[in-house]
Order: sequence, then structure tokens, then C-alpha cells
Amino acid sequence: MPEETSLRISPLTVTLPRRDLKDMLRLVRILFQLSQSPSYRDLVAAELPAVARFDPGHASLMMGYDFHLTDAGPRLIEVNTNAGGAYIALLSERQADVNLPGLRLERFEQRLLKTFFREWHDFSGGGARPLRTVAIIDDNPEQQALYEEMLACREWLTESGIKAWIVPPEMLRITDDGVFVDEQKIDLIYNRHCDFFLESDEMQPLRDAYLGGRVCLSPNPQAYGLLADKRRMIAWSDPTVVDSLPLPAAEKGHLLDIVPYSRLLADLDPREVWARRKDYIFKPVTSFGSRGVMMGKSISRKRFDQLDPGDTLVQQVVLPSILNGGDGQEFKTDVRLYVYRDQLLGVSARLYQGQVTNLRTEGGGFAPVRLV
Repeated sequence: MPEETSLRISPLTVTLPRRDLKDMLRLVRILFQLSQSPSYRDLVAAELPAVARFDPGHASLMMGYDFHLTDAGPRLIEVNTNAGGAYIALLSERQADVNLPGLRLERFEQRLLKTFFREWHDFSGGGARPLRTVAIIDDNPEQQALYEEMLACREWLTESGIKAWIVPPEMLRITDDGVFVDEQKIDLIYNRHCDFFLESDEMQPLRDAYLGGRVCLSPNPQAYGLLADKRRMIAWSDPTVVDSLPLPAAEKGHLLDIVPYSRLLADLDPREVWARRKDYIFKPVTSFGSRGVMMGKSISRKRFDQLDPGDTLVQQVVLPSILNGGDGQEFKTDVRLYVYRDQLLGVSARLYQGQVTNLRTEGGGFAPVRLV
């Protein structure tokens, strides 16, 4: 991977207590275990579109689990199926010469490359032939803030002997024989697009190819529906629902400890929510990248009344930890684990100022993590 980047990397390093990382990884493994459970899948099936109930037989590339650190331990903020920033996290680790125990023997690129091979192996029923071609897709990829990360991904795939392209979905040619780019049949699509359930007109042909088993699509709608749909946090924070889950008692307790109270606005008394609004953050369940997210302390009555009750997650506020960056600057901090299945690939932090996470704060951005 190239060493120079115009993407925002903070010069600061974030410290992460080992016990917090242990608790975070424990949650990741609990949630992955749930996602593989038939009873859990049955529990959430009614809330999933048909495309997310389809099991493609493989997992999901580039899962991201975001946490805020508190005095009482880490708290899950959200789960992502196409978590960006891994390349920036890699470069930030290199710049600070930071390594995490257990991840030192292999470079991040090698760990990540193995996930592509595993996806292809599981999709193809054992990998009768090697993975040869990958298409990285997104909406107007060259206009995306993390386009440089896609370029880096294409570069190291190519260096590994895999032909790779970066294309918008409309440049895919989809036939009964498979998915093609430039007359080359594509084995695996690394999906950076945020139409998670493949519902838009431009994604419909790909949806048909995915359901027909004509291409390995990763991340995929099932992984998003089981883990990254914000409505899943409702079940994970509801003691009655958690009690019914196929987990040992200690794991149920850990789930309730680390997932903040989350409910749909439609299931709450709006008068009580308004009265306690400063305790909550409001998130559109279909949003991504902090779009439409509002802190209750800042929301106006008019905007509150405009919220769609069936599309708004009401979540207990978990304030981010604060890092003193010197010169009187303070940065809000969250920590992202990059995960494949239930295995850690890497860790990064994001430093920002303002209401929600962003990559625009001077002195902020992605930062390396040091365990303490």
C-alpha cells in the first residue's frame, strides 16, 4: 500500500485499556454467535426484507464495531457492515509505530486479504479455484471521501495477483452467466455502497445476481440485517428479549451492560421522550455516516415533531471520552474494531469535535491506538 495519503490522520495517539478491549471483543463474539443462531434469525426475520433473509453461505467483509469509552467500561454505539477507514487506521498505526498484541506477526493487509479468500472459499463451496477478480463498488466512487482508501485496496489486491476494479454499480454488466466488468467475469464484489438492502433501481440487477448465486457479494444484506441494522440494538438492550436469546447467563448480562438503551420512537410515549430528550440521541434507522443524527439536547420542538416515529431510534446518550490534544484543544473519541466474523483485524480511534463523528476536525481524524 502507498505510504502517502491526503486523508485526515491525527498526530495524536489514543490509549485503550486492555480490559476495555477484552470487553469489546467479548461483545463482538457474542453478537457473531447470535447472528449464526437459527432462533435469533427467526426472532428478527419479521423485520427483514426478503433479500436480507437470504443466506449466501458466507460472512461479511469489513465489519466495524464502534464504541465510546466510559468509566464503567466501553459502550457500543453502532455496528457497520462496510466500515471505512481501515486503510487510514493502518497508516496511522505505521506513522506512530503502534502494534497491538496478537496482531504483530502479520501486516494488516495480509489479515484483510485472508478475509477475501475466506469469503470466496465459503461462497464457492470450498474454493475449487483461486479468487481471481474483485470489483469494488460504490455510488460515484471518485466523489467519495474515502476514494483514496478504495484505490489502496485495489492496489494491494493487484499486488496479490487479483485483478481489481473500482466502479459504480451501473458499470457492472450482469447476465445469466454472471457479473462482468470490461468483459471480465467478477468473482467477488466488495460492496462499499450504502444501499444495504439493494433496493435502489441501480442496485436491482446486482440484487438479482446476488439472489441467484451468480456472484459473491460482501458485505451482504443478510449481515447488515442481522447485525448492523440499528433496530437490532433494540433487542440487544431489552432485558425481556435478551432473556430469550440462546446465550449463557453471563453473556446475556454482558450484552445488557454494554449496549445502551435503544427503542423505536413509535414504541414510546413522545411526551415522555420530549421531557427527557437531553438523555437521548435520535438516529434515523436507515441512515449512515451520522446523517440525520441529532443530540436531544440540541433538537427543537419543531424538529422533534417532524421525526418519523417508525424510522427513528431513540438511544440513551453515551458521551464519548475526551482526549486533550494540547494547546487547549479537546477531542471527542470513539474506538472502532475492524472485525471479520468474530476475529479482530485491527483497531483505530476517531477524534473529532462537534455533535457527531466526522473527519473534518483540524488535528482530528483517524488515530492509532495504544493499549495500556
